[in-house]
Amino acid sequence: MKHVLIGSIAALALTTGAEARQKIVVGHALSPSSHYGVGAQAFIDTLTELSGGAFTGEQAPASQLGGERDMIEGLQIGSMDVVITSTGPLGNFVPEIFALDLPFLFRDYDHARKVLDGEIGQELLDRIGENNLVGLAWTENGFRHVTNSQRPIRTPEDLQGLKLRTMENKVHMAAFTGMGAAPTPMAWPEVFGALQQGVVDGQENPVTVITAAKFWEVQKYVSLTGHVYSPAVVLASPALYDGLSDEQKGWFLEAAKASAAATRAEVNRLEEEGVAMLLANGMEVITEIDRAPFAALAEQSSYAVYTDQYGTGMVERIKAVE
Repeated sequence: MKHVLIGSIAALALTTGAEARQKIVVGHALSPSSHYGVGAQAFIDTLTELSGGAFTGEQAPASQLGGERDMIEGLQIGSMDVVITSTGPLGNFVPEIFALDLPFLFRDYDHARKVLDGEIGQELLDRIGENNLVGLAWTENGFRHVTNSQRPIRTPEDLQGLKLRTMENKVHMAAFTGMGAAPTPMAWPEVFGALQQGVVDGQENPVTVITAAKFWEVQKYVSLTGHVYSPAVVLASPALYDGLSDEQKGWFLEAAKASAAATRAEVNRLEEEGVAMLLANGMEVITEIDRAPFAALAEQSSYAVYTDQYGTGMVERIKAVE
């Protein structure tokens, strides 16, 4: 059904060529008011302005066109235009991206953004481009934290046995296994219902996503573990992008940069205001956490998932960025 819907929307957007393909659909998994929604609107507004109205756009938010994997596959077959997605499912297409998901690798936001806006980030966008996708720009979700319905998480011992939804990501799953949880990979559209029904006890996401999803309705505790920096990426379909003129490609690249800048600004705002929002909605927020024991267990269990296959070069380069 999802692919039928995707195909129907694409058919409405497509005409005989890229010049005539006026309305660009920007798909993502979160609400229009989320940081993804802010970024998607910035993309649309910038593209419309730069093109003098030759291109307009609309959002397809809240997984309307399927989960992130569905949307990425839609880009590959030409039934989607532009997608803002986490890197969770993208590692299945570009395994080197798993390096970005290593726990406790990035020191802070400044470090992460410098890496992704620099040489390393461009190399990874180029690798994305070898997989029938177009990587336009790196954006972000933020540093990830743990929520659950059972108890406060202050030490790794508190994670023992918790059924924790993770992304479909080998590195994340290995990290949480090492820290004592029972990771349960699950597509994003299924998560809220699974938490509501007790299929899983908790999940892990940045404050931006926790607030956008209103997880306070199904979760009691949030622990600010900051265990993984969660990037996101603005992708386009080669079926669309390769048919553009150089000038038009420039518009799309500038729109993607504007999208990333707007998303990061919203992440900054929500990092400052989001905790207060969680508290106001009844969540217990645990801020005093010794991250060192978490880091030791997570690194021991998960880094080899990446380094045994791809070596330590990328990890060392990321750590060396000042």
